[in-house]
Amino acid sequence: METLKSLDKNLLDRFASIVGPAHAIRDRADMEPFIVEPRDKFVGSTQMVLRPGSPAEVAAILRLASETRTAIVPQGGNTGLVGGQIPDRGGELILSLQRLKAVRVVDPAGGTMTVEAGGRLYPLSLASEGSCTVGGNLSTNAGGTAVLAYGNARELCLGVEVALASGEVWNGLRKLRKDNTGYDLRDLFIGAEGTLGIITAAVLKLFPKPRGRSLAFVGLKSPTEALALFNLARGLAGSNLVTFELLPRIGLDFVLKHAAGTRDPLASRHDWYALFEVISLQGQEQAEAAIEAIFEAAFGQNLVEDGTRAESLEQAAQIWRVRHLMSEVQKLEGGSIKHDVAVPVGRVPELLERAAAAVTARIPGARPCMFGHMGDGNIHLNVSQPVDGDKQAFLARWNEVNEIVFAIVLELGGTISAEHGIGVLKRDKLRQVKSPLEIALMEKIKATLDPNGILNPGKVL
Repeated sequence: METLKSLDKNLLDRFASIVGPAHAIRDRADMEPFIVEPRDKFVGSTQMVLRPGSPAEVAAILRLASETRTAIVPQGGNTGLVGGQIPDRGGELILSLQRLKAVRVVDPAGGTMTVEAGGRLYPLSLASEGSCTVGGNLSTNAGGTAVLAYGNARELCLGVEVALASGEVWNGLRKLRKDNTGYDLRDLFIGAEGTLGIITAAVLKLFPKPRGRSLAFVGLKSPTEALALFNLARGLAGSNLVTFELLPRIGLDFVLKHAAGTRDPLASRHDWYALFEVISLQGQEQAEAAIEAIFEAAFGQNLVEDGTRAESLEQAAQIWRVRHLMSEVQKLEGGSIKHDVAVPVGRVPELLERAAAAVTARIPGARPCMFGHMGDGNIHLNVSQPVDGDKQAFLARWNEVNEIVFAIVLELGGTISAEHGIGVLKRDKLRQVKSPLEIALMEKIKATLDPNGILNPGKVL
């Protein structure tokens, strides 16, 4: 991180006057939650956190920022994992969207709602959904556990409102499912991580609320059986299969060891597990019947070793808690080198086998903990340090392990970032996986929309 460049007090006062003194945070202790990301990997610094209460205030901040060439780092719920929301270059101000929470319009007939960037998004389902925001989810094109049925953030959004670096506000809050009138500007800003504009509101798709939901947890011999089970479940349940997660035994052991109140959903140990969920628009009986049909076929084909179906909402929540804690508890096992990658679904077993072998060959004793959204090919391929190893020495090999994993991912036709984005963590890797033409086009778009480079500088590009 570069040394903080001090901004003139008069300039800071001008920014503060836009949002009012109560929403211009200057105290170091009060700014702490905004400058440290969830894994403590990125720690930033700023002289002020601005908390605008309207798109007009966001636009006014950006007008002043462009006029004075002041760098702005937009931030939603500060749940990002690649450092895109953390000021790290010096002289940047944080612009927090958390006060923009209005639900402007709900349109039941059209199946949409128009909300401001600080509100919550459904049916996007994330471990961070208690604190993440709509604007942040769209800016990173977030995924989560329900992508299989509903798609990622981009697919759940029909339109956006964006404050531009010029201080103008583009109203693209369209509710249309079909609109072929020229370039789709919406998609420029979704996934851009606040480098092209700041999303202040969005039109989100709504879906019928399921009348039945049933969750299963099964033990498996290997990811190969998990892939076969996924194909079987998808064939029987179709689009009603909303989630299919793959979990390793080591991850379950970490959770049981460190998270109070958790328990193994099955009576015996298995090398791998799958968690999958089926919904029904008809009722609970139909959802449970679908799970039973999947069980019957899976046991008949020897795809699973054991399994259970959640008998209550509470039991389902307990099983989901095991899944959602899997990343968090790795902190308590020492250093963890993390990867958010995706390959074609049919290549997931090969990815897991090859990556585990390659990493442990390079670092004997390293403990791959590989889990995630097998239904869409997105795996969180994390590697914990050897038992009793030196944490800092292990983390110093982050780039080395990245190179090993990314080489396999790319060979399998995958991507180095499936849902977390690029931010700072993967910025320098981007040129290795994008063609020179793609990078040049991205740079031209950035230069056009943000000529003074005030929007989240140093992130993505």
